[in-house]
Amino acid sequence: MPQKTPQQAELTEAVRLDKWLWAARFYKTRSLARDAIAGGKIQYNGQRCKPSRVVELGAQLKVPQGYDLVEIEVLAIRPQRQSAPLARQMYQETIESEQLRAKNAEARRLHAFHSPKPDHRPDKKQRRQIIQFKQQ
Repeated sequence: MPQKTPQQAELTEAVRLDKWLWAARFYKTRSLARDAIAGGKIQYNGQRCKPSRVVELGAQLKVPQGYDLVEIEVLAIRPQRQSAPLARQMYQETIESEQLRAKNAEARRLHAFHSPKPDHRPDKKQRRQIIQFKQQ
């Protein structure tokens, strides 16, 4: 029987979903990943699941990141947390997800252009003018 190399052994090891999300650097801690899964924010192949779910190669995940929902496919299973470039190789984002994120980012950018934020807080004179304007 041929011996498995360490890389082959870690790619075939059974890993929990919360541990995989932590190792792929979607969450800073396993407890944050566990809470997100238990809260129903993570979908595994289109369904809610438990944090103890064993991750399989080719599984489709929907993971919230910031304002967006990222759809990814599992490419590798590693139990240890590694550097960001190696963690990025564990999954691949779908093309539809990338396009939707770009579209949403553009919409947020345009919305921010039409509702600019002031550079600083109003001073006392400006606050009086605002109050007077609201009472008219």
